[in-house]
Amino acid sequence: MADTTAPDAAPDLLYSETENELRAAVRALLSERATPAKILSRVEGDRPHDPALWQTLAVETGTAGLLVPEQWGGQGATHREVAVVLEELGRTVAPTPYLTCAVLAAQMLLGCDSARPAVVGHLRELASGESVHVPAIPLTTAPTAEPNPVVRDLGGGVLEGTITGVADAVAADVLLVLADSGLHAVAASAAVITPRTSLDLTRPLATVQLKGARGVLLAGPRTGRSAVSRALLTGSGLLASEQLGLAEWCLAETALYSKQRHQFNRPVGSFQAVKHRLAQLWLEVASARAAARSAADALATASPGASLAVAVAQSYCAQVAVHAAEECIQLHGGIAMTWEHPAHLYLKRAKADVLALGAPGRHRETVAGLMALPAP
Repeated sequence: MADTTAPDAAPDLLYSETENELRAAVRALLSERATPAKILSRVEGDRPHDPALWQTLAVETGTAGLLVPEQWGGQGATHREVAVVLEELGRTVAPTPYLTCAVLAAQMLLGCDSARPAVVGHLRELASGESVHVPAIPLTTAPTAEPNPVVRDLGGGVLEGTITGVADAVAADVLLVLADSGLHAVAASAAVITPRTSLDLTRPLATVQLKGARGVLLAGPRTGRSAVSRALLTGSGLLASEQLGLAEWCLAETALYSKQRHQFNRPVGSFQAVKHRLAQLWLEVASARAAARSAADALATASPGASLAVAVAQSYCAQVAVHAAEECIQLHGGIAMTWEHPAHLYLKRAKADVLALGAPGRHRETVAGLMALPAP
């Protein structure tokens, strides 16, 4: 007998009214508090993180706890709402620990046993914006990488080890550390955090060294590794939304500039060569939007195809963001080569994001494996 079961409905990737309202609130905040001039001023002073901006974004706007259920002090929202926030943060390359705290750290804690009072306590602190939780893992770790603890538990939760390439560690109040005994919460003040020179000045990296620091056990080895893997998958999928926002800003600013800048008594945007480049970029950004929204929706609905949607989104959106930033600099001409123009911040963020949470090549390998596609 033929199967008459109706196929699953296609996901609705359009933005909901709630998502549009959230976007408007975040955009209004960032347009006032995260202007290019203010961001450049902070990175010049080697203090990119703006605690006042984070306080408003995380606490007053309530975005820090979007993924945290209401019973633990969060908003009980989905990955789709978080994706909207990341799009707006990508538009401004705002130097906030949102990806590391509200996404990666929140997902790690949600993957732990909620019967442990310590887990619920940290979830409440994160959701309220009371403290910034940051995963002590290299930012370049891919979702498909097997979590390999480099930190040893000397006994009784006393930890020792060194983790390199940790994003936003300098802004952390609590570090989530995967040791051989499981996942631990460690006060940032108990670790030696050494800032490193990073390409992306708005998302600083650091080396975290633990020398006898005492941690609070949140999950055993197996559960801890599972929580980290799930967080990496979520972070990778939602990073595509940040890359989408970055690409949209570059496209919009470049199109606007091409109308204002004149050569030979004509707007440079009227030249056919410029039109073709902007049209191609528009097509790429539109496709990136579909891929990023698909990944966010798959994560929000816990779709069986979430791993594939994330790999597709990240393998595509990362390169679109770089192309958009490169076109922004080239089509702006000489002004974009100056430090005063923010274009270089977008190019550096795009280039750094290519390596964050797995390079595009790594994600393409994931797609090939999931789809059983033979390598050439």
